[in-house]
Amino acid sequence: MSLFVPVTSAPWQTRSATVFAWDLQRFAAEDEGRTEDPTEAKIRKARQEGKVAKSPDITAAIVLLLPMVLITFLAGSLWQTMMEMTRYYFVQATTADPITGGGPISGTFFTYMARLLVPVLIVALVAAVGANLLQVGALFTTKPITPDFTRIVPKFGQWLKRSLFSTEALFNVAKQLVKVAIISVVTIINIQSEWVHLLNLLHVSFGLAAETLWRIGLNIVLQSAVLMLILSVPDYLFQRHQHRESLKMSLQEVKEERKQQEGDPLIRSRLRERMREILRRNMMQNVPKADVIITNPTHFAIALQWDAATMTAPTVIAKGQDLIAQRIKEIAAGAGVPLVENKPLARALYAAVDIGDQIPQEYWELVSRILAEIYKLNGKVRAVVS
Repeated sequence: MSLFVPVTSAPWQTRSATVFAWDLQRFAAEDEGRTEDPTEAKIRKARQEGKVAKSPDITAAIVLLLPMVLITFLAGSLWQTMMEMTRYYFVQATTADPITGGGPISGTFFTYMARLLVPVLIVALVAAVGANLLQVGALFTTKPITPDFTRIVPKFGQWLKRSLFSTEALFNVAKQLVKVAIISVVTIINIQSEWVHLLNLLHVSFGLAAETLWRIGLNIVLQSAVLMLILSVPDYLFQRHQHRESLKMSLQEVKEERKQQEGDPLIRSRLRERMREILRRNMMQNVPKADVIITNPTHFAIALQWDAATMTAPTVIAKGQDLIAQRIKEIAAGAGVPLVENKPLARALYAAVDIGDQIPQEYWELVSRILAEIYKLNGKVRAVVS
C-alpha cells in the first residue's frame, strides 16, 4: 500500500508522473535485513526483558467489564449505602459540633467509602492481573522500568517513521476510530430507546429520574465494554504478529547466536580432530575391548565395539591398513576378539568412518547380523543394533 500524489497535466495522459510516495511496508523487518524467524533463545531473552506480545485493550475491556458487572449485582446494596451515608451527613450537619466532631465524622466517611469502593477495587485488581496472565502468563521482571540512559536522546527519525508511516500506526488509528464509532452507536441506540422516559424526567421524582439515568448509563457502559473486548481480540493477534516481526533476525545474527550456543565451527572441528588423534594413539589399547574385527583379510582391519546402553550404532574404536592392520589382528587374536573376513565391508568402513565415529546406517543390518552370529557362537545374549 502506498500513499502518493501524482502530478500530471491531465487525467487522460499516460506519460510518467512525479510521485511522492511512502511505502508503508518499507519499515518492515525484511527491509532491515531481518528475514529469519526468531530463535527460541531470542524469544526467551526478549521475554526475560519484558518484551512480550499483549494488547492493552484486552486488559482495559476486562477491567471495565467485570467491575461493572459487580456493580450491577450490588446496585441495590450500594444504593442503600449511599442513601444511608447521605442521611447520616444531613443529620450531622445540624447536630455535630464543628470543633470536636470532625474526627468521628471523618472516620465514618472512610468507613462508608470502603464499603462502596473496596469490592469494586478488588474485582478491578483481579481483572487486571487475570487479563495480563491470560495474555502473557506468569512473568515478573523489572527490566522495563530499569532506567536506560541510552534513550535519553530519542531517535526522532525512527520514532516518526513508526508513529506515522508504519502498519502499526495505521492500525492504531483505525482501531481508535472504530472504538469511537462503536461507543457513539451504542450511546445513540440506548438514548433513542429511552427517549420517551428522558423527556418525562422533569415530571417524575428524583429517585425515579436517578434510576432511569443509572439504567441508561449502565447499559451503555456494559454494552461498550463487551464490544471493546470483542474488538480487542484482533488487536491482540496483531500485537503478536508485530512482536514476532520485531524479533526477526538477520542471517548474521542467527549465525552469531549459533556460534554462542554451539561454539565456533572451526574450534569444534579442531577439537574433533584432536580427539581423533588421541583415539588413534590409544587405539591399540582399545582393540581388546572390541566385539569384532572386520578384515580384508590382509590390507584392512576395523575394530567395532557395540554397547546398546550407550550407543545408537556400533562404533569404530580402531582401524588400520597393511602393517597396522596386521598388528590389530595380532592383538585381537591374543585377546580372543573374533575376526570376520568381509572384504567389501572392510573397505567401505575404512573409507567412510573415522576412529571414534559410529558406522553409517546403511551398514547397520549387515553388522547386526555379524554381531548376532558372534554372540550366538559365544553363547552370549546381547542386544544387537536394529
